[in-house]
Amino acid sequence: MFKNLGVLLFIGGITTVGFGFGGTCVTSGKKDRSEKTGNDKTVFLADPETNYRNYCASCHGEKMDMFVDRNWKFGNKKEDLFKSVKFGRENEGMPAFGESLTDKEINALADYILDGIKNVDKYTSNNTPVSDVFKTEEMDIKLELVAEGMDIPWGIAFLPANEMLVTDRNGKFYKVKSDKSLQSISGVPEVLSKGQGGLMDVVLDPDFAKNKLIYLSYSKVKNEGGTVLATTAIMRAKLDGDKLSDQKDIFVAKPYSRTQHHYGSRMQFGKDGYLYFSVGERGNEKVNPQEIKGNDLGKVHRIKSDGSIPADNPFVKTAGAEASIYAYGHRNPQGMTIHPITGKIWTNEHGPRGGDEINIEEAGKNYGWPVITYGINYNGKPISNLTTKPGMVQPVHYWIPSIGPSGLAFVKGNKYKNWEGNLLSGSLRFKFLQRSVLKGNKVVKEEILFKNIGRVRDVRMAPDGFIYIAVESPGRIYKLVPLN
Repeated sequence: MFKNLGVLLFIGGITTVGFGFGGTCVTSGKKDRSEKTGNDKTVFLADPETNYRNYCASCHGEKMDMFVDRNWKFGNKKEDLFKSVKFGRENEGMPAFGESLTDKEINALADYILDGIKNVDKYTSNNTPVSDVFKTEEMDIKLELVAEGMDIPWGIAFLPANEMLVTDRNGKFYKVKSDKSLQSISGVPEVLSKGQGGLMDVVLDPDFAKNKLIYLSYSKVKNEGGTVLATTAIMRAKLDGDKLSDQKDIFVAKPYSRTQHHYGSRMQFGKDGYLYFSVGERGNEKVNPQEIKGNDLGKVHRIKSDGSIPADNPFVKTAGAEASIYAYGHRNPQGMTIHPITGKIWTNEHGPRGGDEINIEEAGKNYGWPVITYGINYNGKPISNLTTKPGMVQPVHYWIPSIGPSGLAFVKGNKYKNWEGNLLSGSLRFKFLQRSVLKGNKVVKEEILFKNIGRVRDVRMAPDGFIYIAVESPGRIYKLVPLN
């Protein structure tokens, strides 16, 4: 892996950030892969795949996935690519490679790139599904409509008697009845339903059958001197039919912010009985994620069900640190789940332009944002020249291009052929469900499911053994029903 971000690379005018090029051309000893130069010297040619790997893959991805994030500035025909590679784009910061690569190599490289970028169609195709039955690598699956009539269903929790709770980011809260009808629930907190804020996740207390307690994450709002401020908060309440009672905020992230994005807000009870949840860095990456004193933002937290602090939290004895912090250095985790065997808390989170991540949360660890990242800024400029640093945790997996992950679930049981132990992530950006096949803690294969079904906001394994997904605008809940 290339570890240092270097020059801006423009191939055919595709703006991107390169990861320090891998040196000179790779040589081959085969005579029929050489040509004579004007100096009558023999130059051995590398095949285009090797040249792409050495000069381009660190930036565009081995399968050229980074091209999906680029706009062609100087043309996308073969002759355009040839000129950009051979002569460079000095004013744009790209060096010329005419002295490193022969014309024959550059022509072959241009052909290789033009053929390879067909791979981006898997992301950019806008074909709308024409059926509720989808073929996957292992089976056919029907998306059975369970509920509709919402705007942005953000979180799902399963109740007894075939019912479920669904939050809508606009501030509404529903119970989906067994007959698929929606019942509004009153008593929800006031939210700032702007930007990425609103009513977000919902989870049941581990002892819900006895105490009827639930937990809601939301964007808590206040007005300070005429300025509207908001933050991530966790409310505990008792569910009684179609209303909430005994509402209490058990966590309010500090500091409040004027921004209206990166709230985090996913929640998960661990096997230890404690509540884990994410808080985004609210767009202030230069300060919040790496600061553990007086700052809750850009972190994963761990608290007891009443909001008190577990005695073994990693920063309990660190002077000035926020005792609820479990891990830090995060950007905006919007997926969280528990590994069915190890009990570890897994998250996925939004990177910037590229570099979305899957992580395993470990007590007291620093996950690096923004000191290390595999993404770049939205304007194409680098955020950091590092992807690794001692003392900072590497992601289990990262996506280039960014898929916009939201929701996270491990597949359990035997209803889905060969899926048990796989990890599912919703994609907001490309409107699909991502299946990640794991070997240990490594992603070894991925499959795109239900392309263009809509922005997939949440994915959950239900007690009935089926997978459910929440899709945005129009807001719908689907049950994944295997057909063979």
